Amino acid sequence: MQLTDQALELVAARFRSLGEPLRLRILRLLEKGEMSVGQIVQRLQSSQANVSKHLKVLVGAGVLARRVQGTSAYYSICDPVILKICDTVCQGLEENLRSQAEGLGFRLAPKRRAR
Repeated sequence: MQLTDQALELVAARFRSLGEPLRLRILRLLEKGEMSVGQIVQRLQSSQANVSKHLKVLVGAGVLARRVQGTSAYYSICDPVILKICDTVCQGLEENLRSQAEGLGFRLAPKRRAR
């Protein structure tokens, strides 16, 4: 597939949006379903300003959807492919670390089962 420079910039923005641990923690929370900002703040034990800043980045990258109801904003994952990307990266990291550990003579527990 041939992508234009503009399309490549969108792809890069999507990857940049995943480059912050708090954003990955937000995605992990939202795997279970839609949550309000207050719920996310409470679960992550972070400030509302900090969480809101990261939610804005994820919405801007097209990863999350935002829905307003009354005075509350609710967020959900609008692109489930992003979860597959995260799983692929995590599996690759796990395999790499497992190989390194075994190369050093460590015996590790069996590989965890996929979700």
